[in-house]
Amino acid sequence: MCLPAERSRLTVTRTLQEILLSPERRPQVIEDCQQLVDDEVSSKDGASGLLVKTSYTIAKTVRPDIVKHASDSLLDDFVPRLEPFFASYQSEAAGAPLEKYFVDRSDAIADALLGVTDERAEQTSKASLKKAYEKLRPQAKKHVAEALPNLSKLIEKHATA
Repeated sequence: MCLPAERSRLTVTRTLQEILLSPERRPQVIEDCQQLVDDEVSSKDGASGLLVKTSYTIAKTVRPDIVKHASDSLLDDFVPRLEPFFASYQSEAAGAPLEKYFVDRSDAIADALLGVTDERAEQTSKASLKKAYEKLRPQAKKHVAEALPNLSKLIEKHATA
C-alpha cells in the first residue's frame, strides 16, 4: 500500500503517442505545429532564410492548407521517431529541461525526423513540392536542429496539460 507521501514521489510515464496523438489533443497539437513552423520560417534570415521563406510561400501557394495537412500527416510518423528520445529522457533525465536534452542530441533527432521527410519527398507526385524540398534539403538538418528547442516546448506544453 502506498502512503500519501510515497504517492507524491511516483511519476506517471506516458509515451509521446499518448501525449500528442490522443484524439482529444491532436487538433491542438496540429495547431501548435503550424504555429511552430510559421515561427521557425519567419525567424530565418540571410540567403538561406530567403530560400526557406520563398519555398514556404510557394508551398502555401500551391496548397494553402499545406502546413496543417503536413502537420497532421507527418505527426503519425514523427512521433515514433521521437519516441525513443523521449523515453530516454524520461528514464535518464526526467526533471531536467527537455529542451536541453533535445539540443544535446540535436544531430540524432534531426536525422530521425528528416528520415521521415526524405521518405515522403521521394514518394510525392507533386513535382513543385519535391523540387522545393530538394532545394531546402542540404540545409534542412541545421533548420530542424534550430527548431528543437521550440519542439521540446510544444511537447512539454502537452505533456503537462
